[in-house]
Amino acid sequence: MKGVYSQPDNIMGRVSQQALSPDNTYGVDCGGDPNDIPKLTFEEFKEFHSKFYHPSNARIWFYGDDDTKERLRILSEYLDLFEASAARNESKVMPQKLFKEPVRIAEKYPAGQEGDLKKKYMVCTNWLLSEEPLDVETELALGFLDHLLLGTPASPLRRILLESGLGEAIVGGGVEDELLQPQFSIGLKGVSEDNIEKVEELVMQILKNLAEEGFAPEAVEASMNTIEFSLRENNTGSFPRGLSLMLRSMGKWIYDMDPFEPLKYEQPLQQLKARIAEKGSKAVFSPLIEKYILNNVHRVTVEMQPDPEKASRDEAAEKEILKQVKSSMTQEDLAELARATKELKDKQETPDPPEALKAVPSLSLQDIPKKPIHVPIEVGEINGVKVLQHDLFTNDVVYSEVVFDMGSMKKEHLQLLPLFCQSLLEMGTKDMDFVQLNQLIGRKTGGISVYPLTSSIKGKEDPLTRVVVRGKAMSTRVEDLFHLMNCLLQDVQFTEQQRFKQFVSQSKARMENRLRGSGHGIAAARMDAKLNAAGWISEQMGGVSYLEYLRDLETKIDQDWDRISASLEEMRKSLFSKEGCLINITSDSKNLEKSGQHIAKFLDALPSSPSLGSDPWLSRLPSVNEAIVIPTQVNYVGKAGNLYQSGYQLNGSAYVISKHISNTWLWDRVRVSGGAYGGFCDFDTHSGVFSYLSYRDPNLLKTLEVYDGTAKFLRELDVDDDALTKAIIGTIGDVDSYQLPDAKGYSSLMRYLLGITEEERQQRREEILATSVKDFKEFADAVETINDNGVVVAVASPDDVEAANKEKSLFSDIKKCL
Repeated sequence: MKGVYSQPDNIMGRVSQQALSPDNTYGVDCGGDPNDIPKLTFEEFKEFHSKFYHPSNARIWFYGDDDTKERLRILSEYLDLFEASAARNESKVMPQKLFKEPVRIAEKYPAGQEGDLKKKYMVCTNWLLSEEPLDVETELALGFLDHLLLGTPASPLRRILLESGLGEAIVGGGVEDELLQPQFSIGLKGVSEDNIEKVEELVMQILKNLAEEGFAPEAVEASMNTIEFSLRENNTGSFPRGLSLMLRSMGKWIYDMDPFEPLKYEQPLQQLKARIAEKGSKAVFSPLIEKYILNNVHRVTVEMQPDPEKASRDEAAEKEILKQVKSSMTQEDLAELARATKELKDKQETPDPPEALKAVPSLSLQDIPKKPIHVPIEVGEINGVKVLQHDLFTNDVVYSEVVFDMGSMKKEHLQLLPLFCQSLLEMGTKDMDFVQLNQLIGRKTGGISVYPLTSSIKGKEDPLTRVVVRGKAMSTRVEDLFHLMNCLLQDVQFTEQQRFKQFVSQSKARMENRLRGSGHGIAAARMDAKLNAAGWISEQMGGVSYLEYLRDLETKIDQDWDRISASLEEMRKSLFSKEGCLINITSDSKNLEKSGQHIAKFLDALPSSPSLGSDPWLSRLPSVNEAIVIPTQVNYVGKAGNLYQSGYQLNGSAYVISKHISNTWLWDRVRVSGGAYGGFCDFDTHSGVFSYLSYRDPNLLKTLEVYDGTAKFLRELDVDDDALTKAIIGTIGDVDSYQLPDAKGYSSLMRYLLGITEEERQQRREEILATSVKDFKEFADAVETINDNGVVVAVASPDDVEAANKEKSLFSDIKKCL
């Protein structure tokens, strides 16, 4: 919990929500405030749990085609074990009455000494929009308004705030409608102290202008198409649709409203479109801005002030509280506390008995298909370029990826690549500014993205390095999709210096936020960069190295713009040609056939310049233990090594064993016993890198000791048939994870690029299903090599790094990042 409270964005979100609703449930912390948790007694905790975590306070959701009567029979059998409780009434959330006047709040957050503290302020203005629940059409209209204001880089509230230069990045999530009363939040971070009030004034001025002038018809059409496309496609990614529907329904159901109302969008959508067609968009959206925002005095402005001493003060205050508690205890109290702590630790570290585990219903191996999920693929050619086609039902949507080889790009341009990709999407052409181009994409397609792709390839030294242009459109708009892709690749002009400067500031702010909130990802990227070439490439474009590059680039844009602009143009010429290009397309056979002519036209427009060639991308960071120091109350601790280099030969059982290590050993020792938010491992079977990682971890050395104990755990493991079967089935669940048609087509593309054959997929599946206890013991030898040969990276507090080095001289490199 501590980690959540040391991150500026999280502190701001918590303070904003509590200030907006001081008189109801949302005025207190849902997870408990770390400063108050020590005052909680076990009896209070137990009473709260037994009262509110009770079936009387539950909402039960079924999704699937199983027998309804059997469902209800099983449910009845379970519910008969409980007596009715009044918890549902007691947990009811009462509406917050609207304020009579606005409120201002200033809060400090822990900041590092790096950079100019006077430019690290944050400010966010928040509104509670209504005292009463809104009708469905108003909610939908507010959703459209939110997209118009903030949904794309071209949206006026987002764009004008960022172009103002008053801050580095947007904070506040716009319209938030999951709570009883909807709210709206917007602000900036990376703000100078003397610009705080200017940000608030600019927000109000932009909204006032939009209420008076309305939105451009092209913007309204783009938002309408984007949101309607999203509603009809209902693309939940790898998240099961049944669970997605449940979560959508909960937004109403837990407040005793109709659970199916949020799922029925067709009628309110048509009514909204009819109103816009009849009265014009200004008549629909301007009254919403005026009523719910401009004329709404239930407004809270939160100012976040950087304080480099706050973290140490909070730590000292906590230690003083604990010292006082301890001094008030007798020797008998302390002895009892030690005994109870040991008893708890023993319980946490003792596996559940087999008979308890057997009580959990599960599938059997006989229920598992013996063959991997088949995705149809036809490899063809259009105009000399390879085309992969996947004949799948997609509800008349065409999904496409255009893949270009990065190999011809100069290595010196590598760190510029993410900004190059953003520039393609957010700069204009000779004929259209970026707002018009963005709106055109929104009106004609379901969206286009451009990004770099890197991965190791098993058995090869050279990594996979590509740039992917990904888009989707209804079948009637495929010509528009490929025309717009071509427009982005060839017509965008790299001339907008101030916009590029914004990209750098936004990227820097995003990376700094990742350091605080996703330090495990930063640690993983850093370890990968020390162990393989693909990891080094990825880290240069998304790790600490990239943050350092952005900070340096930010100071040079004004004097070096001509060179930067020329580099972007040079990158375009080296990347986008027919040579090394690959097209991937997913839809039904009729749409695949129709799309061929548009693909041919797109390829004809690509230059045929020969590849310039480049040195192999085989760099690595020095393989030494490293600490990334940030102001934090929790750590992210990683250790990794390459199992292939130690002689390990890949077997499908490794997937089962890795998952079992995460779910048992690391869960029990790092999370349950160690107090971290998470502890897990990952085996990249392409590179051979096996990584241990912890998330929001109060420990450092203790966690590394757990990692080094993994081999011993595996050797001493006594897995019965039932536990082994569950581990295998869980792994198959990951391998056969839920995928919609676009994801199936993309996964097939990735297998093609990485050289993974259907025969290898079948072999790995058979090895997974045949996993035995003997495999666990043999894998212990492989992971044990990491103990002495692995590399450690921790994103951690200065005190914990200093303590670790005093005890073990652990870190030879210490890098202060915030």
